Amino acid sequence: MASSTIFDALLNKIETRTARAGIIGLGYVGLPLAIAIARSGFAVTGFDIDPKKIVSLEASRSYIDAVTGRDLSIEIEAGRFSATTEFAALSACDVIVICVPTPLTKHRDPDLSFVEATSHSIAKHLRTGQLVVLESTTYPGTTDDIVKVILEKTGLVSGVDFFVGFSPEREDPGNQHYHTATIPKVVAGDGVDALELMKCFYGAAVKTVVPVSSNATAEAVKLTENIFRSVNIALVNELKTVYAAMGIDVWEVIDAAKTKPFGYMPFYPGPGLGGHCIPIDPFYLTWKSREYELPTRFIELAGEINSAMPRYVVGKLAEALDIRAGKALSRSRVLVIGLAYKKNVADIRESPSLRLIEIIEERGGKADYHDPHVAEIPSTREYQALKGRRSIALTAEQLAGYDVVLIATDHDQIDYALLAKSALLIVDTRNVFARLNLAADHILKA
Repeated sequence: MASSTIFDALLNKIETRTARAGIIGLGYVGLPLAIAIARSGFAVTGFDIDPKKIVSLEASRSYIDAVTGRDLSIEIEAGRFSATTEFAALSACDVIVICVPTPLTKHRDPDLSFVEATSHSIAKHLRTGQLVVLESTTYPGTTDDIVKVILEKTGLVSGVDFFVGFSPEREDPGNQHYHTATIPKVVAGDGVDALELMKCFYGAAVKTVVPVSSNATAEAVKLTENIFRSVNIALVNELKTVYAAMGIDVWEVIDAAKTKPFGYMPFYPGPGLGGHCIPIDPFYLTWKSREYELPTRFIELAGEINSAMPRYVVGKLAEALDIRAGKALSRSRVLVIGLAYKKNVADIRESPSLRLIEIIEERGGKADYHDPHVAEIPSTREYQALKGRRSIALTAEQLAGYDVVLIATDHDQIDYALLAKSALLIVDTRNVFARLNLAADHILKA
């Protein structure tokens, strides 16, 4: 058990909002969390290794849709938010939250290098009376077996001198109905004292807190949420290919099926999976399950199906060009609509659009893109050859120069009527033209 003095002092700081919170990683998860915590009355220091982000934040310029420049200026002017690259300032923080990436390696194994490096940075400045929280998605056991172990190498003991917890992030970029403070927050801790601190801290900033019995359980919650989506999306993607061969429209099937008021939940097919969660997180459990000599057949099959979708779509694109235009893909110009992985956001992490462009060009075609949210392709780990390409303007004159338009992401801001009128051929992976009553003979689904 913790010293009652250490625990009570930290609990009192959290209850009275005199605790300072440190958020490490000011990206799609960390920055909205930092602002939500600051808005609830805590002083917050944000940490990031990218000095450009710090300069932008200090000038109240947000690079994430979920946080506005006004949100930043309010919290900065109130003295509740600041940002730095200097990790020595962690020693002044009473609660430290880790929001760093957890990608996969080329072999689809977990890459915990960011979590480990961050834990070592915290360890250099760890003191008694701190709560350290991991939010990064990972396999069950990471918080206790990696973060806690690294921190305890300082000689301080979890549950006695400091406290460790896990709370999975649940951000959904572009969601207009839920934001950080209104999404229920699952929390767990290493021991009863840590859990009590977690409930108190997150309960101050989030409307609903959902405590669970252990850090490993909380880690499993996040994986389960994303595996559920991955498997169901893979199912409708597979149904799409089967029904297409039968001449059946899968979107019509889904629209009819969802009228059943029980026992069915609609999921929709697409050109592949993107984002920071669904394409990656299931493989964390697949990797961990090997330790127990247990197969994860559903998860791996879903991954195979979803990963195959970009190549399937390009195959349908080539078929459409051959049949409708009498032209090979290798001699065609393709305009991809939407670079972001989902509609109405600028997030291109793991976006299938990048893979679509790559496959089109592997097959000899020339691909450009239009995305109102992504002006230029930034540096990415897997698609360095695409870096620097810019979104083209969407005009009738531009469209006349393309043999086919491929709808990869159905942003609301796209002029679909212009596309329907001016494009020679359209391949729609999102069923957007049917939804907008713009269906026509030159618009095909894939």
